Amino acid sequence: MKVDGGIGFQPDPVAMGVAAKKIEDAGYDGAWCPELGHGPFLPLAFAAEHTESMMLGTGIAVAFARNPMDMATMANDLQLLSQGRLLLGLGTQIKPHIEKRFSMPWSHPAARMREYILAMRAIWDTWHNGSKLEFRGDFYTHTLMTPFFSAGPNPYGPPKVLLAAVGELMAETAGEVADGLLVHGFTTEKYLREVTVPAFERGLAAAGKSRTDAIVSYPAFVATGATDGEKEAAIGMVKNQIAFYASTPAYRGVLELHGWGDLQPELNTLSKRGEWVKMGEMITDDILNAFAVVCEPADVASGLLARFGGVIDRISFYAPYDVDSGIWQQTVASLRAA
Repeated sequence: MKVDGGIGFQPDPVAMGVAAKKIEDAGYDGAWCPELGHGPFLPLAFAAEHTESMMLGTGIAVAFARNPMDMATMANDLQLLSQGRLLLGLGTQIKPHIEKRFSMPWSHPAARMREYILAMRAIWDTWHNGSKLEFRGDFYTHTLMTPFFSAGPNPYGPPKVLLAAVGELMAETAGEVADGLLVHGFTTEKYLREVTVPAFERGLAAAGKSRTDAIVSYPAFVATGATDGEKEAAIGMVKNQIAFYASTPAYRGVLELHGWGDLQPELNTLSKRGEWVKMGEMITDDILNAFAVVCEPADVASGLLARFGGVIDRISFYAPYDVDSGIWQQTVASLRAA
């Protein structure tokens, strides 16, 4: 199993290059950069300069905030700069953010994302193989590429594209048109095995691909600590994050599979009031343990493998732990050996 770390929480993109070097030196196979206060592309450019071999991923880049040509260009540049080490992780974000934060259109997210990825592939094919750009879809049209604006062939080829998904339709889309699936952190083992992975495999089958052709990456919630105080603090942080995601209407299906569907509108109401502490308090230990591995540091690797062994190919940790601490060095070594 490949084990990845995370960058993107430093105060500036330059610091993220140093953080990436630290992650590589700690033995990780890759590093993901989210799109939060900073975009994911410039930090990964610095990371590419500071690292030599580990994969560098956008986790995620918001697709619908950009058009396919923009995304294809930025991804191609990073693929070149990193010498073929880019994992282009894409996600839709949710409707309010696309419309109100980015002022971009939202409709039929799975169908739009399918077309978005196909449009990017058409653009890359034009650059790599000299084919005429003739992509016409319901949402995107790309029919002009003059030599002056062509990036030309990339010696490392196009990057692998991984698509983030929660619902079945988006997971099927990931299997059909992407190279892999980015499982959302708000996913239990039960939902992963019974809903997400079967949908992903249906998409693979529809495209004539096998599971061995694809990557499944999962950011696991872990609550642990060297002391009781550290562990309790981690539990509180994870509960708050679970509550935040659980308040989102689009993610209600995960809760419903466990019989907790009625919790979603309650949390949504509290979120609109800004009652974040109360939201975290509504996450019971049963809910916590369904979403997170809660254990002593020495048991993190075995706990993760018991849940996800044989199901996922890459794993990262949805927690701000020090990547070069003794706890995580042993965890990484154990997971990579699995």
